[in-house]
Amino acid sequence: MEREARFRNKITWFTFVFSVLVVWVHSTNGELFLGQMPDLRRVEAFEHFMGNTIAQIAVPGFFMMSGYLFYSNFSWGSLEKKWDSRIRSVLVPFLLWNFIYYLGYVAGSRLPVVTDIVGKGKVPLDWYTAVEAVLNYTYNYVFWYLYQLILLILLAPVIYGILKRRVIGIAALIVLFCFVQKGCVIPLLNLDALLYYGTAAFWGIHGTEYVQGRWTWKRGLAGAAAAASAIMILNIPWPAGIGGRVWYRLVMPQGLWLMINSDWLPGARWWMKYNFFLYATHFALVRLLNKTAARFFSGYWPAPILLFLAMPGIMVWFSSRAGVRLRARLPRLWVLLNGGR
Repeated sequence: MEREARFRNKITWFTFVFSVLVVWVHSTNGELFLGQMPDLRRVEAFEHFMGNTIAQIAVPGFFMMSGYLFYSNFSWGSLEKKWDSRIRSVLVPFLLWNFIYYLGYVAGSRLPVVTDIVGKGKVPLDWYTAVEAVLNYTYNYVFWYLYQLILLILLAPVIYGILKRRVIGIAALIVLFCFVQKGCVIPLLNLDALLYYGTAAFWGIHGTEYVQGRWTWKRGLAGAAAAASAIMILNIPWPAGIGGRVWYRLVMPQGLWLMINSDWLPGARWWMKYNFFLYATHFALVRLLNKTAARFFSGYWPAPILLFLAMPGIMVWFSSRAGVRLRARLPRLWVLLNGGR
C-alpha cells in the first residue's frame, strides 16, 4: 500500500472505532430496564465505565481528524476551496439530517404506539418549529458535533493566523487548555472542541511528516507513553476544574495514533466505510430499541447489559445495509445525506 493509501486506511479504521464508541456513549439503559432495583448499580457502573470513560475519546478523536485533514497542506490560497468542500460535506448534511429528524419526531409523536416511546408529546408542525429544529439540532442531539465543526471551519482564518507561527501556536494551545481546565465558557463555541480541533490543526500545519510518516518503534513508544499518561492523570484528583478528563480526551487519541502502525491494519471492510451514516442514524434507533426492549424485559438485569454490548454491532449492521440500499436506489439523495463521502 502506498503512503497515502495507508494513511486513508488508518483514518477509516480510527473513524470506525470512534463511531462504535459513540454508539456506546448513547446506549446506557440500566434505568430503563431496572428502575430502582439493586442490580441497577452494577449495570450502571459497567455502562458508565464503557460509555463515559473509555468511549469519551470518540468525539475528541473526530474533532482531531477533522482539524488535521482541514489544515494538512493548508495555505491562504486553499481557504476558499476548503470552505467549498465543507459546505457539501458538513453544512448540507447538517441541515438535511436535522430536518429529517424533525419530520420523524413529528410523525412519531402522532402515532399512538410510538408516541409513548418517543416521549416528546405532540411535536408542532409549523415553519417556526421546523427552522428552529434545523438550525439548533433540536431533535438530533448528536449533531452538536457538526454544529461546533461548522463554527470551527468558519474560524479558519483566525485559527490559521495563530497556529502558523509555531511558538505562538503552542503558547495559544497551552492557554486554551488552561481555560478549558478551569471550565471557562464563551457563547456558542465549545472551548474543548476548539482545543481538540486546534491541536490537530497544529499538527496539520507543522507535523504532517510526523503524523503520516512511516511508523518506528520510537514513535510507538512515544504513543504508549502518551496513552499511559492519559490513563494515570485521569485518576488523579485535580485541585480545580476538569483537567484530568480533558487531558485524557486530548492525549489518548494521539497516543493511539502513534502506537498503531498503519502496516498492521488490513484494508478496511466495506461496512466500515459508512461511519457518517452510522453517526447520523444511530441515536434515534438506539433510543427506540432500548425503550422498546425495556417494555418486554423490564426487571431482568442481564437484558440491559446484553443489549448495551450488542448495540454497536446492531447499528453497524443497520447503517451499512441501509446505506447500500439508499446509495443504489437514491444516489443523489445519498450524496447529500452523506456529504459526498
